[in-house]
Amino acid sequence: MNKKLTALIISLVTIASIGLLFIQVYWIKNALQVRRAAFNRDVNQAMSQVKFALDKLRYQDYYLHSREFYKKNQNVYAAFDSINQAFYSHLTPMVSADDIARFLEKRSQLSQAYQKLFNSFREVNDTDFFSENKPVIDSLINTYLDQKNIKTPYEFGIFNPFKNAMIYQSTGKYPNQLLNNSFVYNLAPIGSNMELPLKFLIYFPKEQSFIISSLYKLLFVSVLLFVIVIGSFYFSIHIIQKQKKLSEMKNDLINNMTHEFKTPISTISLACEVLRDKDIQKSDDIYQQYVKIIDEENKRLSTMSEEILRSATIEHGKLKLNQEHVNLNNLINNAIKSKALSAQNKGGSIVTKLEATQTELYGDKVHLTNIFINLIDNAIKYNLEVPFVEVYTKNLKQGVLISVKDNGIGISKSNQKKVFDKLYRVPTGNVHNFKGFGLGLNYVKAIVEQHNGKITIESELGKGSIFHVYLPNENSITHG
Repeated sequence: MNKKLTALIISLVTIASIGLLFIQVYWIKNALQVRRAAFNRDVNQAMSQVKFALDKLRYQDYYLHSREFYKKNQNVYAAFDSINQAFYSHLTPMVSADDIARFLEKRSQLSQAYQKLFNSFREVNDTDFFSENKPVIDSLINTYLDQKNIKTPYEFGIFNPFKNAMIYQSTGKYPNQLLNNSFVYNLAPIGSNMELPLKFLIYFPKEQSFIISSLYKLLFVSVLLFVIVIGSFYFSIHIIQKQKKLSEMKNDLINNMTHEFKTPISTISLACEVLRDKDIQKSDDIYQQYVKIIDEENKRLSTMSEEILRSATIEHGKLKLNQEHVNLNNLINNAIKSKALSAQNKGGSIVTKLEATQTELYGDKVHLTNIFINLIDNAIKYNLEVPFVEVYTKNLKQGVLISVKDNGIGISKSNQKKVFDKLYRVPTGNVHNFKGFGLGLNYVKAIVEQHNGKITIESELGKGSIFHVYLPNENSITHG
């Protein structure tokens, strides 16, 4: 797919996804506002009924206790009436101003005492009423809130505006929230219409979560749809990028294969042409030389073909291991012998430090040998200097660790996770001296894992690499 078209599609889908997100947020926000308004309406309707029932109870309680109060304080009322009668019976033109003042002062004192006594009665009576009737009030609140399907914790309190104090609170929790963030209702004034009415306050500590929970289905569906859209978008982009990457890798593979196969084919063709040319004098040495060239190039073609076919076999899961008891040190030495000449041709060397003593394994001799040949070959090939390769082993718990260390070009951290991927070749910038199909390490990893082992890498650009292969002494490969 064209890069510009891909970028355009990604941009359009991104814009559409962001637009959908904003629309979802907008509708959810509106839905929350509507639900909050409905919650406030339902609370007000429920509490108006609670307030009406509560006022009836307070009137009944007030008149019941006021009679008792009047009986207990008849002497105060009698004294007050006696002062009034005396004052009015002696109120004649002959009464002096001092007598009037004394009467008024006495009456004022009794009036204040009466009012103080009555206020104390009212205050105590209000506090006792709400304290004694808390279960009844809770029952009223729960009943009318349930009718509106409001089932969430609450806290209520009674506030006296004249004293500017909370005279009662149901549990004592949330005092600040009750004063500042509650629903407020005026209770009916009792005893005098001139007094400031008590305030009935109710606060819902989990109001926000209750409102949101009432929209959980909408929120769940919205979030689910958005996640599906984003997931599909991400999956599509991932597939596009993967297909693009596979396409590039396929083209690289075709180019590499064309180049790799073209060279030996050209060499064989040239050698055959020389052997057929009657104008060129040929001796046995010349014949043998050209036959050797043809044989070497033919082996090279065969090796490359086997590598490609072997990779296809692994990919389709058809690779079968011919297992037997093998000695790991022998396999490593055989692999080193096969690659020693390649190292010497570049002026390098391969050294070993085989410290492992328990090296008997149960595995496929050919494929295990190929593992070490591939690793040593890469250590020699991916090197701009004189190659120096170290192979060392040591015993670990229930297995053997084989390490192949080189002084080559190294691999960056970002590429280390990809080197075992099929067809992946580490970018080498402007250096194009390294041939291959990107199949070797993928094959190595597959064989190691089929032997229940593990392969890891340590590397740094310009400082070489170390490949660690762990193989267990006993493995559980199923024969088929």
